[in-house]
Amino acid sequence: RYCEMLQKLRKAIQNKRRGKLRSKILFLHDNARPHTANRTREVLNAFKWEIFPHPPCSPDPAPSDYHLFPRMRTWLGTQCFDDDAELWAGVTDWLKSQATEFYDSGITKLVHRYDKCLNLFGEYAEK
Repeated sequence: RYCEMLQKLRKAIQNKRRGKLRSKILFLHDNARPHTANRTREVLNAFKWEIFPHPPCSPDPAPSDYHLFPRMRTWLGTQCFDDDAELWAGVTDWLKSQATEFYDSGITKLVHRYDKCLNLFGEYAEK
Protein backbone atom coordinates (compact mmCIF):
# COMPACT_ATOMS: atom_id res chain seq x y z
CA ARG A 1 0.00 0.00 0.00
CA TYR A 2 2.82 2.41 0.85
CA CYS A 3 4.58 1.67 -2.44
CA GLU A 4 1.33 2.44 -4.28
CA MET A 5 1.22 5.79 -2.49
CA LEU A 6 4.81 6.51 -3.53
CA GLN A 7 3.93 5.68 -7.14
CA LYS A 8 0.99 8.14 -6.96
CA LEU A 9 3.28 10.77 -5.45
CA ARG A 10 5.79 10.33 -8.26
CA LYS A 11 3.01 10.58 -10.85
CA ALA A 12 1.68 13.76 -9.20
CA ILE A 13 5.16 15.32 -9.25
CA GLN A 14 5.51 14.32 -12.89
CA ASN A 15 2.14 15.87 -13.81
CA LYS A 16 2.20 18.98 -11.64
CA ARG A 17 5.91 19.85 -11.59
CA ARG A 18 7.05 19.13 -15.12
CA GLY A 19 10.79 18.48 -15.30
CA LYS A 20 11.20 18.23 -11.53
CA LEU A 21 11.92 14.49 -11.66
CA ARG A 22 15.01 15.21 -13.76
CA SER A 23 16.49 17.15 -10.86
CA LYS A 24 17.41 15.79 -7.46
CA ILE A 25 14.48 14.77 -5.23
CA LEU A 26 15.20 14.86 -1.49
CA PHE A 27 12.61 12.73 0.32
CA LEU A 28 12.10 13.10 4.08
CA HIS A 29 11.64 9.69 5.69
CA ASP A 30 11.76 8.05 9.10
CA ASN A 31 12.31 4.38 9.86
CA ALA A 32 8.67 3.30 10.25
CA ARG A 33 8.11 -0.28 9.09
CA PRO A 34 6.50 0.57 5.73
CA HIS A 35 9.36 3.00 5.01
CA THR A 36 12.10 0.41 5.60
CA ALA A 37 10.53 -2.59 3.86
CA ASN A 38 12.63 -4.12 1.09
CA ARG A 39 9.95 -3.35 -1.51
CA THR A 40 9.85 0.29 -0.44
CA ARG A 41 13.63 0.59 -0.69
CA GLU A 42 13.50 -0.98 -4.16
CA VAL A 43 10.87 1.52 -5.30
CA LEU A 44 12.78 4.51 -3.92
CA ASN A 45 16.04 3.24 -5.43
CA ALA A 46 14.30 2.93 -8.80
CA PHE A 47 13.07 6.52 -8.43
CA LYS A 48 16.65 7.61 -7.59
CA TRP A 49 15.35 9.81 -4.79
CA GLU A 50 17.77 10.75 -2.03
CA ILE A 51 16.42 9.83 1.41
CA PHE A 52 16.75 12.50 4.09
CA PRO A 53 16.07 10.63 7.34
CA HIS A 54 14.12 11.94 10.28
CA PRO A 55 15.51 10.25 13.40
CA PRO A 56 13.02 7.75 14.86
CA CYS A 57 13.40 8.78 18.49
CA SER A 58 14.28 12.38 17.91
CA PRO A 59 13.32 14.89 20.60
CA ASP A 60 12.40 17.13 17.68
CA PRO A 61 8.81 16.67 16.51
CA ALA A 62 8.28 15.56 12.94
CA PRO A 63 8.23 18.48 10.48
CA SER A 64 4.49 18.03 9.93
CA ASP A 65 3.94 18.65 13.67
CA TYR A 66 5.00 22.27 13.22
CA HIS A 67 3.00 23.35 10.22
CA LEU A 68 0.39 20.88 9.02
CA PHE A 69 -1.06 19.32 12.14
CA PRO A 70 -1.83 22.41 14.25
CA ARG A 71 -4.02 23.79 11.48
CA MET A 72 -5.58 20.40 10.78
CA ARG A 73 -6.23 19.90 14.51
CA THR A 74 -8.10 23.22 14.62
CA TRP A 75 -10.23 22.19 11.65
CA LEU A 76 -10.88 18.70 13.06
CA GLY A 77 -12.12 20.27 16.31
CA THR A 78 -15.09 21.69 14.39
CA GLN A 79 -15.98 18.42 12.60
CA CYS A 80 -18.06 15.35 13.40
CA PHE A 81 -17.72 12.10 11.43
CA ASP A 82 -19.96 9.04 11.53
CA ASP A 83 -17.31 6.50 10.53
CA ASP A 84 -13.71 6.03 9.41
CA ALA A 85 -14.60 6.35 5.72
CA GLU A 86 -16.21 9.75 6.32
CA LEU A 87 -13.19 10.86 8.38
CA TRP A 88 -10.83 9.70 5.63
CA ALA A 89 -12.83 11.58 2.97
CA GLY A 90 -13.03 14.71 5.11
CA VAL A 91 -9.31 14.85 5.83
CA THR A 92 -8.50 14.14 2.18
CA ASP A 93 -10.79 16.98 1.08
CA TRP A 94 -9.26 19.30 3.68
CA LEU A 95 -5.73 18.51 2.48
CA LYS A 96 -6.74 19.14 -1.13
CA SER A 97 -8.45 22.42 -0.20
CA GLN A 98 -5.29 23.98 1.23
CA ALA A 99 -3.69 26.55 -1.03
CA THR A 100 -0.34 25.82 -2.63
CA GLU A 101 1.11 28.65 -0.53
CA PHE A 102 0.20 26.75 2.65
CA TYR A 103 2.40 23.81 1.65
CA ASP A 104 5.10 26.05 0.20
CA SER A 105 5.30 27.97 3.48
CA GLY A 106 5.68 24.73 5.46
CA ILE A 107 8.47 23.51 3.20
CA THR A 108 10.26 26.85 3.42
CA LYS A 109 10.11 26.73 7.23
CA LEU A 110 11.40 23.15 7.14
CA VAL A 111 14.46 24.19 5.15
CA HIS A 112 15.21 26.92 7.71
CA ARG A 113 14.88 24.47 10.65
CA TYR A 114 17.17 21.88 9.06
CA ASP A 115 19.75 24.53 8.16
CA LYS A 116 19.71 25.74 11.77
CA CYS A 117 20.14 22.19 13.08
CA LEU A 118 23.01 21.51 10.68
CA ASN A 119 24.70 24.77 11.63
CA LEU A 120 24.43 23.75 15.30
CA PHE A 121 26.03 20.37 14.45
CA GLY A 122 22.91 18.37 15.27
CA GLU A 123 21.99 20.15 18.48
CA TYR A 124 18.26 20.77 18.72
CA ALA A 125 18.44 23.92 20.79
CA GLU A 126 20.90 26.75 20.96
CA LYS A 127 22.83 26.87 24.22
